[in-house]
Amino acid sequence: MHGRWGGIALLFIGLTLLAGCSKKVRVFNDDDGFPDNLSAWGLFVGKAADLKPNEGVVPYDLNTPLFSDYATKRRFIWMPPGTAAAYRPDDVFDFPVGSILSKSFSYPGKGLIETRLLVRTKNGWFGLPYVWNASQTDATLQMAADPVRVNYNNVEFDYTIPNANQCKGCHEKAKTMVPLGPKARNLNRDLAYADGRANELAHWTQIGYLKGAPAIAQVPRAAVWNDASQSLDARAMAYLDVNCAHCHNPQGPANTSGLYLTYGQADPLRLGFSKVPVSAGKASGDLFYDVVAGHPEQSILVHRMESTEPKILMPELGRSLVHKEGVALIREWIRSKGRS
Repeated sequence: MHGRWGGIALLFIGLTLLAGCSKKVRVFNDDDGFPDNLSAWGLFVGKAADLKPNEGVVPYDLNTPLFSDYATKRRFIWMPPGTAAAYRPDDVFDFPVGSILSKSFSYPGKGLIETRLLVRTKNGWFGLPYVWNASQTDATLQMAADPVRVNYNNVEFDYTIPNANQCKGCHEKAKTMVPLGPKARNLNRDLAYADGRANELAHWTQIGYLKGAPAIAQVPRAAVWNDASQSLDARAMAYLDVNCAHCHNPQGPANTSGLYLTYGQADPLRLGFSKVPVSAGKASGDLFYDVVAGHPEQSILVHRMESTEPKILMPELGRSLVHKEGVALIREWIRSKGRS
C-alpha cells in the first residue's frame, strides 16, 4: 500500500512540475492591471534567479550597450504568437501590441537587483520596474523603489532603480515612450542560442519575430565600443549613440541643446565641436565649448561624463559611477580630432 501511494505521489509531483514548465507567457490585456510579481508574467521557468526563458522568450544583446554602473544585464524579448516586429533600417523596430522587452540587472555577490519590463499595450509602451527580494525567489513591482546599496570592486554606492516617470524621461521620442536598444545596427551581431550561434537578426527572422529585414550584408552594424580592432570614430559614435543620443537627438528631451549625438551624425557642430552650450553655469565647469578638438580637458562633454554630481553628470539618469573606460574612449576620440 505504501508503495502504491508513494508511486501516486511521485506521479502527482511529476505532473505538477510538468504543468509548471508548460505555463504560458501572460498576454497583457489593457483591461487588466500590471501583475504585482514578475513571476506572474511567465517569462521564465524553473528557479527564478536563473532567468531560464520560457517557450518563445528569446535572449538578445547589443553591439554596444548602455553603461549602467558596471551591472551585468540580461535581455529577453517575447511577442504574442503569430505576430512579428516590422524592420526599420535606422530606428527601433515597430513591435506588435503585447510585446515584452525584459532587462535584468545583477552584480557578483549581490545577485539580481531589478528586472525592467517594457510592455507594448494598446495605449503605447509602459515601463515596469520589478525589484528582486533578498532570497531571489521573485521580484515585485515597485513604481518608486528605494536605492539599493551595492559593493562593486570594493566601491560602495547606491544603485538607483528608476521610477516609472524616469523611465519615460530616457525612453521619450517626440513625447512618446519607445524602446531604445532593439535597432538593426545594435542587433546585427552573433549570439549563442541553445541550438548554436547565429546572427540575431537572422534568428529573429527565422523564428518569425522579424519581418521585412534585408540580407544581413545590407544591414548597418554599430561598432563594439571596446573592440580596438574597429575604428576609433566608429567606436566613439556607437558609444555616444547608445549612452547619450536617447536624449540628444532632434526628437528627444534634449532637442533644444543643439547637441545631437546620434549614430551617423556627420556635422561637427552638432557633435559639439567649437559649439557654445545653450545654457552655461555650474554644469559647464567654466569651460567654453561642448567639445574642443584635440583637447578633452577643455570639453564640457568630458567634464560632465566625469562627474557624479547631480545636475552636472551626464547621462542624468542611470548611473552613479563614472564609466572610466568609456570616458577614456571619448577622450581619445576628441584628442584624435586635433590631429585631423
